[in-house]
Amino acid sequence: MRYLSFFFLFYFFFISAKSQEKYIVDFYGLDSVNYSFVNVNNLTTERWDILPQPNFWKQVMLLNSDSCLVNIAATRTILGKDSFVKWKAQTEEEKALYKDSVRKKFNLNHEEKIYITSGKSHFYQFQKVIPSISKAIPIFKSYKTDPWYAQAILLIESPGKIEFSNVGAYGPFQLMKSVARSHGLIVNKTLDERKDFDKSAMGAASLLRNTCIPEAKRILINNEIEFSEDELWFKLFVLHIYHAGAGNVGGLIDSFEEKPNGQALITKMWQSEWGGFKNASQNYSQVALAAMLNLSDLIYKDCKTLHSCSLDEI
Repeated sequence: MRYLSFFFLFYFFFISAKSQEKYIVDFYGLDSVNYSFVNVNNLTTERWDILPQPNFWKQVMLLNSDSCLVNIAATRTILGKDSFVKWKAQTEEEKALYKDSVRKKFNLNHEEKIYITSGKSHFYQFQKVIPSISKAIPIFKSYKTDPWYAQAILLIESPGKIEFSNVGAYGPFQLMKSVARSHGLIVNKTLDERKDFDKSAMGAASLLRNTCIPEAKRILINNEIEFSEDELWFKLFVLHIYHAGAGNVGGLIDSFEEKPNGQALITKMWQSEWGGFKNASQNYSQVALAAMLNLSDLIYKDCKTLHSCSLDEI
C-alpha cells in the first residue's frame, strides 16, 4: 500500500471570550510530500455521520457506475443495491413494476418515491483532489476566508478535473462567467481565468467572503434564527447559497412556518423546495458532508503519523 504524507489542517476550538484558535495537524507518510486538510471531526461529534443522507451519498461516491442504490427519495434511506446495467435495459413499464415491488417488499405507501441512483466513483476521484485542497488553503487564508469552504467545494465540484457544468460554470470552483467577473477574474473570448487554479480560488474566496456569508447572515437574522459563523451547520447553509443563490435560499427559509437552527434547519432544507431550490440544491450539503467523511476515511487509511501546529504556519 502506498502511503501519502499529509499536512492535515484541523480545526480544534478553544472557546474563550476573546478568540477561537485554529490548528492544523501534519500527516507524515512514507513519501516526502506534505498536504493540508481541514479537520472534519465535528461531523462525528455532532453526529452528522449517522444521518441517512450523507451515508447514502458516501456510498454512491464509492460505487462503480455499473451498480446502483435503490433508495427512498425523501430520506435517501438505502433499500438495496442492484445492477444499473440491467436497470437501464428495462422498459419504463418494467421499471415501474420494479419500484412497485420494492414498495410492497418494504411496506411503503404506493405514493412513496423510489430513486435508482447509479454509482459515481468515476466522478468523485478524491485522490486527485488532495493536492488542490492543500494548494487552496493558503489562498483562502490570504483572502480571510475559512479554508473549510475550499475543501468542501473542491471535493464536490468537478473533483480532480476541470470541466464545464451543464449551466456554464467552469474551473475547479465552478464559477459562472458573471460571478467570476464580478469577483476580479477575466473571462472573455481570448482568456478565461476560471481555468487558472489560483485565480479561481481567489474568485471563490471573494464570492464566499463578500457575498455568500453576508447573505447567509442577513437571511438568518431576518428570520430570527440564531447562528455562529464557526458552527458546521452555518457553513453548510453558506454552501447552499454558493450553489443555489441567496434568492432561492432566502425564499425557502422565508416559506418555513417553523424556523429551527442547527442541524434541524439543514435537514429541513434537504426535504423542501422553493423556486430554483430543488433536488440538486437539496443534495448539495448532503454531498459535501459525504465527501468530507470519505476524505477522512482516506486520510486515516493512508497516513502514518500526525502532528498538530498553528494555522499561521501554513
